[in-house]
Amino acid sequence: MAQNPSLSSLAGIGRLTELRQRLFFTLGALLVFRFGVFIAVPGVDPEAMLLVMESQRGTVVDMLNMFSGGALERFSLFALGVMPYITASIVIQLAATSVPALQALRKEGESGRRKMNQYTRYFTVVLAMVQAFGAATMLQAQTSGAGIPVVVNPGWGFVLTAVISLTAGTMFVMWLGEQITERGLGNGISLIIFAGIVASLPGAIASTLAAAGQGNIEPLVLIILAIVIFGTVAFVVFMERAQRRISVNYAKRGGGRMAYQNVSSHLPLKINMAGVIPAIFASSFILFPATLLQFWGGDQSQVSWLTRASAMLSPGQPLYMITEAVLIVGFAFFYTALVFDSKETADNLKKSGALIPGIRPGRATADYIDGVMTRLTMIGGLYLTAVCLLPHILQNSLNLTFFFGGTSLLIVVVVVIDTMAQVQTHLVSHQYDSLLKKANLKGLTRSGVMK
Repeated sequence: MAQNPSLSSLAGIGRLTELRQRLFFTLGALLVFRFGVFIAVPGVDPEAMLLVMESQRGTVVDMLNMFSGGALERFSLFALGVMPYITASIVIQLAATSVPALQALRKEGESGRRKMNQYTRYFTVVLAMVQAFGAATMLQAQTSGAGIPVVVNPGWGFVLTAVISLTAGTMFVMWLGEQITERGLGNGISLIIFAGIVASLPGAIASTLAAAGQGNIEPLVLIILAIVIFGTVAFVVFMERAQRRISVNYAKRGGGRMAYQNVSSHLPLKINMAGVIPAIFASSFILFPATLLQFWGGDQSQVSWLTRASAMLSPGQPLYMITEAVLIVGFAFFYTALVFDSKETADNLKKSGALIPGIRPGRATADYIDGVMTRLTMIGGLYLTAVCLLPHILQNSLNLTFFFGGTSLLIVVVVVIDTMAQVQTHLVSHQYDSLLKKANLKGLTRSGVMK
């Protein structure tokens, strides 16, 4: 009876010492992150902070709280999460396409990559300090519904404490993510965001089951919701693994009468090259007016334009869905242009003696690859848009509450796929090492060196 490769691969985890150590290190690092979520910054009333966060439902603050695993609603050391690091990484990548000095670093290989990472860390510190100062300053003016101030003793002392604490927490989370990437399994930053999102999953399931038990949700609606969730997960997995393979021929030097022979291969291009970054940035941009209104002090009649804008851009409104769709597609093209350079790919193919059948090397190859990537990016942008807008469509049409937002679902599924791919890579490399060792032992035995 044939055994499922995935199951056999998972069964082999226990027999591999290195993989087991990496798995335990990843789990331990994520536990450290979850522990730090509950260490609050001194000087904040936790009950008043929770009441203020309740008034921020549906804004960018609520989304940042989700990405931080609930650290923001507790105003803990990890309240800023990894968002300053992600923003700094994107800014440095963008600068590397236009600044000559950074362009030269990109071409220096491993040493250039380390230097770019160093610049990213420095910029992360600056962003974290600015965001921490803004959060501490705004928090001093906030009061709960009962009029209780969130900050017990407001002043420069609290601001300085908050800036130091939040900046240190962000840098620790960044370091923890890098350690997971180096010593654990998967991308550390993505896994930290994943852990923060998944931490809210038991509460969402419990509240859904409680509502069904009280009769607020019909059993048929619950079944439809489960089918939609599983169907969306399957669709995300299919799209994330989908590729467009461009045929490539290599001229390989041979022996005997065949001086040269053609070797066929392919250039794999993912449909969604940008990942979940377009969805995250689109949500942040579109929820910004509502967040400004919530934190705006004084008479709201003076900001009537902001009130109307936030009402029209509230989740579920037609303008919200249209704007989010346009932003997601736009950011998909923007970020794909940052992470994939068709001209550089064409140059690498030319240097390695490879060519696409029917396409001239050089500029023609770059134009052809760019045209293919444009079509793939459009499909990927529409796919991201469909997944992100699905919760709002369900809410408006079927009155279904989709506790897992589209962006959250994308992050969870993509991180699981990437982590499982790394696990399988480790298992396959271990099998190859075992085969090579056996082949070497047989060769040595036959030659008489080993008896």
